[in-house]
Amino acid sequence: MMSRVSHGVMARPLVLYDGGCAFCRRWVARWRWRTEGHVRYRAGTWWRRWLLGIPKADMRRALQLVEPSGRVSQGAEALFRALAASPRRGTRVTARLGLLPGVLQASQAVYAVVARHRGRVSRVDRWLFGRAAVPHEYRWVRWAFSRWLGGTFLIAFTSLGRQVLGLYGTRGLRPVAERLAAERIEEPSALARWRRIPSLFWLDASDATLVRGCRAGQLLSLALLFNVAPRLSVSLLWSLYLSYAAVGREFLSFQWDVLLLEMGLLGALTAPGGLRPGVGRDEPSALDVFLFRLLVFRLYFGSGLSKLQSGDRSWRELTACEHYYETAPLPTRGGWYAHHLPTRLQRASTLAVLGLETAVPFLAFGPRRLRQFAFWSLGGLQAAIMATGNYGFFNVQSLGLGLWLLDDAALRRVLPLPDAPPAEARAWWRTGLSALVAAPVLVLGAAEVLRRFEGWQRYRPARVETWMTWLESQARPLRSVNPYGLFSMMTVQRPEIVVEGSDDGAHWKEYPFRYKVGDLSRPPRQVAPHQPRLDWQMWFAALGSPPGWFVAFLARLLEGSPEVLGLLAGNPFPGRPPRLVRAMLYDYRMTDLAERRRTGAWWTREPLGLYVPPLSLTPGPRPQGRIPPLQWHAEA
Repeated sequence: MMSRVSHGVMARPLVLYDGGCAFCRRWVARWRWRTEGHVRYRAGTWWRRWLLGIPKADMRRALQLVEPSGRVSQGAEALFRALAASPRRGTRVTARLGLLPGVLQASQAVYAVVARHRGRVSRVDRWLFGRAAVPHEYRWVRWAFSRWLGGTFLIAFTSLGRQVLGLYGTRGLRPVAERLAAERIEEPSALARWRRIPSLFWLDASDATLVRGCRAGQLLSLALLFNVAPRLSVSLLWSLYLSYAAVGREFLSFQWDVLLLEMGLLGALTAPGGLRPGVGRDEPSALDVFLFRLLVFRLYFGSGLSKLQSGDRSWRELTACEHYYETAPLPTRGGWYAHHLPTRLQRASTLAVLGLETAVPFLAFGPRRLRQFAFWSLGGLQAAIMATGNYGFFNVQSLGLGLWLLDDAALRRVLPLPDAPPAEARAWWRTGLSALVAAPVLVLGAAEVLRRFEGWQRYRPARVETWMTWLESQARPLRSVNPYGLFSMMTVQRPEIVVEGSDDGAHWKEYPFRYKVGDLSRPPRQVAPHQPRLDWQMWFAALGSPPGWFVAFLARLLEGSPEVLGLLAGNPFPGRPPRLVRAMLYDYRMTDLAERRRTGAWWTREPLGLYVPPLSLTPGPRPQGRIPPLQWHAEA
C-alpha cells in the first residue's frame, strides 16, 4: 500500500490504533512507556486514515505503523517494528527476534486470533496483568528482600557462632588452621591457593579469628537488616560467608548454605548504594528481576525434576510422605503427628509436592496474577515443610526469595508501604555489571537444567560441553551458581548412631545430643532456623560407613575436648574422659498413637549392631591441635 505522505514528513514512526477499544488503549500505553517517545501513538480517526491512505477495513483488523520512509505495516509486524525503535536494548532485541521468519508468521496468526476475540482477551488481560499501563515497580520488593536477607544472614552467623570452635577450632572436628597449613605445603602458589579456596582465613585461622568472623557477620547482618550501606553490607556478608563455606567441608555444604551465597551475590548486584538509601533511587533492572525469578525456578524445578528422575520407587508410587516424617533428619512434633495421617492423605501430599515443584515454578515467568499464585503456593509448601521438619534457615530464605514473584503494588496490599519517589536512571556501570554476572549465571543455570535430561546427555555438542565444564570449574570455588535437588531419594528406614563411652569396657554410658533423635521418651523438637550441624551430619553418617570426621569426633571425646563436648547436650564423664568409646547402630521407629498414650514414648528402637568398635587413644605425645591417633579394641 502506498502512503500519501511524502518521505521525510514524519521524523518518528507513527502507530495508529483503535481509540474506542479499552484493550488497545491499555496496551498502547504500555508500548508508549517502552519506546520512550521514539514512536508516536495516535487513535485511528477517519481523517488520519484518509491522510495516510489506510483503508477502514485494515484499521479495524489491526493496528497500523507508518514509518518515516513511508512504509506501512500492520498487526504483529507493525508492533515489532515500532518496538525496535525503543532506546531500551532488551526491548529492541525482543522486537528483532519477533521479526525473524517463522516467528513473525506465528505472531501474525496469534495477533489475528486476539483481534477477532478482543473482548474476551481483554477480560483475561485485566485478570492476568491488571489495569496498570506501565510495568510494575520492584523497589519496595528489593527493600523487603534486603531486610529479609539481612535477617537470614543474622540467623546463619549466630547459629554458626555457637558451633564454630567445636567444628573448626584448633581442638574441633575439622580444624581450619590444620587444613590450610596442609594446603600451603601442597600448593606453593598463593594465587592458586586463593583461587581454589577463596577464604579470608588464609590471613589468620586462629580460634579467636573464627569467633570474630561470626561476630562480624552478625554486625554486618544487622547493618543490612536496618538498611545501613546495603550494597557494601551484603557484599561483605557474601565474602565472609564464602570464607567459612570454602573451608567448611561437609559441615558447611548443605544446600541452604550455597543458596544463601547465591542469594547474597544477587543481592549485592541489586542492592542500592549509599549509606542510608531508603528504598533506593534507581529501579531494579528487568535483568535483576529475571535472575531472581530464575533462581526461584531452579530451586524448585531442580528439586522436583530430581525426584522424578531419581528412579526412587517411593516417589513413583506416591508413598514418599508415608516415610518422610519418620525418617527426616531432625523430626518435629508436627511431623510425628503428620506421620499418623491416613494413607490416602499421605499419597495426596506426595502428589501435591511433585506438582508444586515441577509445574508451579514455570509460573515464575508468567503474568503477575500467576506469579502471585506461585508465591502463595510455594509459600504454603515452605510453611508445611517448616512445621514438619527442621531444615535450618532454608525455609526462611526460600520465603524471602519468593518475594521476587511479587511487585510493589502486590506488596502494598499486605504491608503499609508509602509510594516510592520517582525512580532515576540506572548508572551504566551497574547495568554492565548485571550483564557481566548474568552471563555465567544464565549459562550455568541452563546447563544445570539441561543436564538432567537424557536427550542432552546423549546429543550434547562436545565443544559446548567442554566450554561449560570449564566455566563450571572457574565458578565452582565461589559456590554461587549451584544445582538444587532436595530429597530426590527418600529414606525408608531410620538408622541412628548412639555414641557411648566406658572406663572398663563393661559399663557404657551414652553421650546425649542436643537435637538428634536418641532418648525414646524425648519428644521431637522444633530446632529451625538454628542449624545444628553435628546433629545433621550424624543422620547422614548413619546411612553409610563411618566418615573421616566421625572418627575425629570419637578421638575428641577420648581427648575430652571442651569445644566438641559443647556441641552435645551433656557429658557423662565430667571428671575425666573415658578410656574407651564406641558407636552402636539402632533402627528407630515412631510409636503409634495408642503406644504413645500407654507408654509415653515417642520412639521405639531395635539394635542393628556395632557401627564403630571400641577405640582408645594411642599412648605417646601428640602434636598440639592435631586429631589424636586411635587404636581398636576387641569388644568385651
